[in-house]
Amino acid sequence: MMRFRAAGVIGLGYVGLPLSKLLVEHGMRVTGVDVDPAKIRSLQDGISYISDLSDAEVQSLTTGGRFEAASDYGGLTAVEAILICVPTPIREDGTPDLKYVELAGRHIASLPLAGQLVVLESSTYPGTTEEVLLPILESQGKKLGKDFYLAYSPERINPGDRSFGLSEMPKIVSGVTEDCLRMAKALYSPVYRKVIPVSSPRAAEMAKVLENSQRFVNISFVNEVAKCCEKMGIDIWEVLEAVNSKPYGNLPFAPGPGVGGHCIPVDPLYLQWKADEIGVDLAFIRAAKAVNDSMPGYIADRVERLLPDARLEGKSLLLIGVAYKKDVNDLRESSPLRVMEILAERGAHVSYHDPLVPSVSVGGRRYDSVELTPDALRSADCAVLLMDHSNLPIASIVAHARLVFDTRRATGALGPADHVKYL
Repeated sequence: MMRFRAAGVIGLGYVGLPLSKLLVEHGMRVTGVDVDPAKIRSLQDGISYISDLSDAEVQSLTTGGRFEAASDYGGLTAVEAILICVPTPIREDGTPDLKYVELAGRHIASLPLAGQLVVLESSTYPGTTEEVLLPILESQGKKLGKDFYLAYSPERINPGDRSFGLSEMPKIVSGVTEDCLRMAKALYSPVYRKVIPVSSPRAAEMAKVLENSQRFVNISFVNEVAKCCEKMGIDIWEVLEAVNSKPYGNLPFAPGPGVGGHCIPVDPLYLQWKADEIGVDLAFIRAAKAVNDSMPGYIADRVERLLPDARLEGKSLLLIGVAYKKDVNDLRESSPLRVMEILAERGAHVSYHDPLVPSVSVGGRRYDSVELTPDALRSADCAVLLMDHSNLPIASIVAHARLVFDTRRATGALGPADHVKYL
């Protein structure tokens, strides 16, 4: 089996930077490319911009002699594999936006390729690798199987979760041809504990959007049941604890202010778009999106009903945690930010605390994270706990806030309190 010694990684965000670190740790030289000059400057200064890597880890990566980062693609001519780890967002109309994949493809196609393996790792709908990326790579006269090889291997990084090492995650691999698949297996097998080859890029692409779509549907379903439980006077958290005692046929999901991030709420819409294109109605995804979209407004309604006079206007609200997920600083598709926007639109005086997010822009206004002091908690009409970061002073929140609306049951271990209300 051939062994890869040098790789290029396009996109140095939550996927590409940890992947670069992993490849370096397994003996490869890595050339990282990102069009954002701020990221390149941060790496050169040894400063991490993602929560999954510390400054020390970035410094070790950038000073070890096996990694270099640049904003141009010239350095990719000396590598044997080029991994595309760029964002695949959704447009305002809900359709896939592949502009970053297409841009990366055009840059790669302009290089003097000499048999490099190109791998798309970005999450996308079935057909992207062969129907979008392959024609771009061939657009300047280059030939698959001679000038380049093409594979798809979906990223499966779980931001904020350090309990499961990246190399321990089973790695799905596929190739446009058998030779492409063989090269993809050769690239990833020394790096990942287990490699899962599948028959085609379309199968691998479907596997990725399916695994995220099932999470999206299940979380949305639990949120819908949480609404029902509130109407019936039933504690959804007690119900879930009982349900989760079943040792088989059950996967635990918890309610919250809505699913966010660059994967879980986005990938199902990629799948839905492709299904619509071929005339298949994925009703579960449509229903799940409707529930997810409704959750920030529902949270705002709950806050309003909990206030003594059931009015938001003029009230001081301290929101705790605005990132899309626990223990990350990523704001993409953040439901807590949407909650913040709705509360401000309804006339509340909103402030926030997030140890990982120093400032945000919501509704055209900049907010800076405030210190979570006893005075700040006491002065708020309600503290709304939207994200349960690991280092939050939960006991202090309960001790000093006049009213707490806990959407994550982060305060549950402290026992019941009359002024603490749960989703």
